[in-house]
Amino acid sequence: MLTDFRLGDGGAIDRGRPIDFEFDGKRYSGFEGDTLASALLANGVRLAARSFKYHRPRGIIGAWTEEPGAFVEVLGERASANQAATTIRLEKGLKARAVNCWPSLGFDLGAVNSLIAPLIPAAFYYKTFFWPKWEFYEPLIRKAAGLAGAPAAPPREGRFESRNWHCDVLVVGAGPSGLSAAATAAKAGARVLIADDGPMLGGSLIDRNCTIAGECGSDWAGRIAQVLAGLENVAVLKNSTAWAYREHGLVLIREQNPNLDGLIERNWKVRAKRVILASGASERMLVFSCNDRPGVMLASAVQRYVNRHAVKPSRRAVVFTNNDSAYEAAADMSSAGIEVAAIMDSRASVPELARSLVSESEVLDGHVVLRALGGRRVRAAECAPVNGGSKRRIDCDLIAVSGGWNPSVQLWSQSRGNLSYCERIAAWIPSGKARTVLCVGGASGEFSLAGSLDQGTRAAYRAAADLGYSPRLEVPSADSAEGYGIEPIWRPEGRCDESDSFVDILNDVTLRDVRIAVSEGYCDIEHVKRYTTAGMGMDQGRTGNMNVIGAVASLRGVDVAEVGVTTYRSPVAPVPFGTICGLTEGSTVRPYRHTPVTGWHIENGAIMYEAGARWRRPGYYPKAGETLQDAVKREALAVRKGVGIYDGSPLGTFKITGTDSSRLMDYIYTNKVSDIRPGSIRYGMMLTDDGLILDDGVCFRLSEHCYLVSTSTANAGVVHRHIEKLLAVDRPEWNALVTDLTCQWMNATICGPHAREVVAALGTDIDLDPEAFPFMSFRDGSVAGMPARIARVSFTGELSFEINVRARDLLKLWTTSMEAGMPYGIAPVGSETNHVLRVEKGFASIGHEVDGTADPFDLGMGWIMSMTKGDFVGRRSVLLRRESSKVRRELVGLLAKDSERMLAEGAPLTPMGKKTAAEGFVTASVWSVVHERPIALALLANGQHRAGESVFVRELDEVVEASVVPPCFYDPRGQRLRG
Repeated sequence: MLTDFRLGDGGAIDRGRPIDFEFDGKRYSGFEGDTLASALLANGVRLAARSFKYHRPRGIIGAWTEEPGAFVEVLGERASANQAATTIRLEKGLKARAVNCWPSLGFDLGAVNSLIAPLIPAAFYYKTFFWPKWEFYEPLIRKAAGLAGAPAAPPREGRFESRNWHCDVLVVGAGPSGLSAAATAAKAGARVLIADDGPMLGGSLIDRNCTIAGECGSDWAGRIAQVLAGLENVAVLKNSTAWAYREHGLVLIREQNPNLDGLIERNWKVRAKRVILASGASERMLVFSCNDRPGVMLASAVQRYVNRHAVKPSRRAVVFTNNDSAYEAAADMSSAGIEVAAIMDSRASVPELARSLVSESEVLDGHVVLRALGGRRVRAAECAPVNGGSKRRIDCDLIAVSGGWNPSVQLWSQSRGNLSYCERIAAWIPSGKARTVLCVGGASGEFSLAGSLDQGTRAAYRAAADLGYSPRLEVPSADSAEGYGIEPIWRPEGRCDESDSFVDILNDVTLRDVRIAVSEGYCDIEHVKRYTTAGMGMDQGRTGNMNVIGAVASLRGVDVAEVGVTTYRSPVAPVPFGTICGLTEGSTVRPYRHTPVTGWHIENGAIMYEAGARWRRPGYYPKAGETLQDAVKREALAVRKGVGIYDGSPLGTFKITGTDSSRLMDYIYTNKVSDIRPGSIRYGMMLTDDGLILDDGVCFRLSEHCYLVSTSTANAGVVHRHIEKLLAVDRPEWNALVTDLTCQWMNATICGPHAREVVAALGTDIDLDPEAFPFMSFRDGSVAGMPARIARVSFTGELSFEINVRARDLLKLWTTSMEAGMPYGIAPVGSETNHVLRVEKGFASIGHEVDGTADPFDLGMGWIMSMTKGDFVGRRSVLLRRESSKVRRELVGLLAKDSERMLAEGAPLTPMGKKTAAEGFVTASVWSVVHERPIALALLANGQHRAGESVFVRELDEVVEASVVPPCFYDPRGQRLRG
């Protein structure tokens, strides 16, 4: 379908595949390859949104992620809020609507805010709504401001996914510098990953008329992309935005529209030995009155719509610029049939090379646009000389603006790279050197095609050579001479109304707001950002930040470099929560971690709990008509008298290697570990620097210089950081490394008197006899035809076999174990039951007895504090504390005098029932299946010397008497777990 605004030739759209879509309740038509923005422009739609604060009419300004105005809400199965219309791919059945308007986009009552704009400048609410209290006004303000709300539910069909990737070279961006870099590294044999946020590789080459080595730039890009796609050592991600650069070279990439059935989006976690940032640059706005009107667009955006989408956004245009790049865009506009009425260039003189591109258009140097005239769309431009003079009105329906280019340095900044102000391009560029990160092309401030090709090739050559490859230096040649000159103009001095001259269009921040901030003493650019909200929006200040910085510099009378730049934080572009967490489930999307048998748990009726470190684990498995207590009793009896099975996969697992691994193990644990033999296991405890319990668990010795450390689920991350800090800061000279293996090996633990029979029934080449395979040892072998490692450890007090297998084998192991255990009445066991079994044994638990205040002596475990080995973490602090005469709270057991009474966890213990200061509290309280009555653990002042005494548990207004007993209620000698 052709309209007055759709060109007949060119573009990256497929005219053989028309697509119907709906916007704001009206039906339109576009083509495959369109974005929502290009399709709207092709249909003559100019009003696309209302602004954040003043509800001013907004149109389409940019062409991609730099869009600051046209944000919409996508409706339907895959609803999403606040997406730039420029980044939404046109799809069959697409429905979208404008946001922040009522009752309609055309007639928005919220536009009254624009009439009272002088009364509500930046930060007015901080000064105004303090009486009677902020909460009185907050609901109304929240309703009046903002954009679209979050979707009420996740997609009912489809899923999100999270993937990991390792490579030699990651190239972010597939423009001229990115493609030349990827080709050089790939031809050398390096493993290369290319991530580009567009649907096709080529970047600016698709939008420009240029040649490389005698070949059309877009054809060259297509040919190189085809070559790269055919190489086995190259992976290509299209529609993929690198949105964060994290510690240790971790780059996060959002892949939209993967070519896989049912997959909505993917989040890639990429670790590369070298990262080449070829992310290009973003064009910025110029500041003048009503520069936010529909019909004011970036010149590069107009060029992109013309060349890529075969759309001409207007019939007659005025171009306003302060640099050379707009002339190429103006030439392409003229070629597409757009009448370029005049070019307003704020510079005193325009280079002849630029003038030669637009010989048929009037070029007025030393002129600026003062105001965009018109109501809901541009009707004319009011222009005048920079240094004063008569104003001139030029009729037009488009003002194409180019205020210069900002290198996309967000990822460089996040990698801790420095920035410096470059007078040559009037923008911030990367400075200094980084060993593993290189910026090339527009991202480095190099805007010429020849320079970009050269930088990309040389960066990849250096990266490949550093990694041991033998690259060839072959720089593609650009056939056209280019120049880029700019003379920045941050604000027309006294020539425009500052109250409607916008420096940040997304957040409705005007020159007046910046002036108020500076006048009130907020001169630091970070303070200006927070005072005005400039640069806080979804476009991350791409189009506006430099204008804010320039305005502050102008108002303060200092150089731009002195003002500085705000901090760039992730995400670079908006990312859905579903993509981050990689999961869609039920009515909410939560960033839970799951084991391979989570689906089995749910299918078999498990009530799922959120465990530590974001793991989701079964709490209990109720049968029809069972309460929580009924289910827990049944599961606990199965473990005590028959056999049970539980999913122990979320326990933290870390590998310690290196010639100093034994020294490290003895340093992090209170007891000696280095004297155990390979194949053996030892229970150990870790302390913080202040001598309190950090975590406990078991450690395996695999070989002379290799150990496995098992931690609690909740503290896995804490322990990992603890060890890394010790190696990086306290003992950097030690040759030891720590590797997280938590998700590599997962386990099913079979426990109970019949556990040995069940493991034997599975089929194994490991000798299960107690003499050959004693308690606190492990063996490698085969179980049920799968490679496995079995550990004789027990967290329940019963005979246990912890079977560790590869993650992909866990479901098979689990279902096979359930079948093998049927003759013995096997029951799956949840965390509620595990808690009961641990309390019966008197085992301390994180968050209960281990509450951040206890040391090993408090728990009756002074034996684990080795006094014969050298120093270890927390040793001195514990000993200093023990020299004090202060009474400590110590672990005891409690039995209520009323044998049916369950004590409340957390309830304070007070002497003689009086309302005095507590001398302890109940840490755990369960119904014991061994004693068929409630039992409890507590931390009690001087508790280890008070066995047989009575204490009083205060519960609300009631006092319950209880007896102090030893904390182990079952098998105190540990004979059953050693059987």
